[in-house]
Amino acid sequence: MGSLREAIRKALTAGEVAGVVGLILEEGHPRPHLFTKEAIDELERLVVGDVRYPLAGVLLKIHRSDPEARLGIVARGCDERAVLELDRNEQLNGEGVVIFGIACTQEQANACQCAQPYPSSHLFGERAAPVSDSERFDRLESLSKEERFQYWMDQFGKCIKCYGCRNICPMCFCPDCVLEDNDLIKTGNIPPEVPIFHLVRAFHMAERCVDCGLCEEACPAGIPLRTLYKKMRNVVTTQFGFTPGITKEGKGPLQYLGDGEFGKQEGH
Repeated sequence: MGSLREAIRKALTAGEVAGVVGLILEEGHPRPHLFTKEAIDELERLVVGDVRYPLAGVLLKIHRSDPEARLGIVARGCDERAVLELDRNEQLNGEGVVIFGIACTQEQANACQCAQPYPSSHLFGERAAPVSDSERFDRLESLSKEERFQYWMDQFGKCIKCYGCRNICPMCFCPDCVLEDNDLIKTGNIPPEVPIFHLVRAFHMAERCVDCGLCEEACPAGIPLRTLYKKMRNVVTTQFGFTPGITKEGKGPLQYLGDGEFGKQEGH
């Protein structure tokens, strides 16, 4: 922790960044905070530990209020993947973001079944070994199509439409959310009409999900949302060779829809 604080302090003091997004301990609870040169002593309250928070989403909000500011972020592997995806989707300029990477412990990696429990650069801490999460899919894939369909209908039926999954997701950045479109998803229905609410969101996550798992942690109904989105993510990877959060370059397959590039090849 000392070396992380010192690296942030050095970057702020030298003017390399205008601020660094991280977590601060306040009244015994961690919360997001923008560390600045003007209040450099606040770095003593910087915390990491077991706390996870969608800091990339916080970074995006600050960036939108001041697009020219060069910012830093204390990032786990999933946070770094979110920053890359936000850059690829032209929501922020990744060249103006400095990653202060922290490695998750092996215990955290095991709990999350994370395939990359560390960022790729600027690492503080020892890298934990990647953990396979194939068991969650093997169990579902062993079921018949009818059984899988019923399983997901039962899960979606638990939904109380709290929007917790959307609100905590660092990749939900649309100014106008289609999940609030009354023509598509009627308001006042709890659970929301099955399965449209969750299928719409799963479709959007197919090429955006960075597998942070915060949606599943936030869900009060215990719906295995990470399993759903990771399945969609895996389909995109298998069928199109594209994996979200790996690179800031290029388009995802769904981004080609409607731009005319495929149609031009067919003379339409």
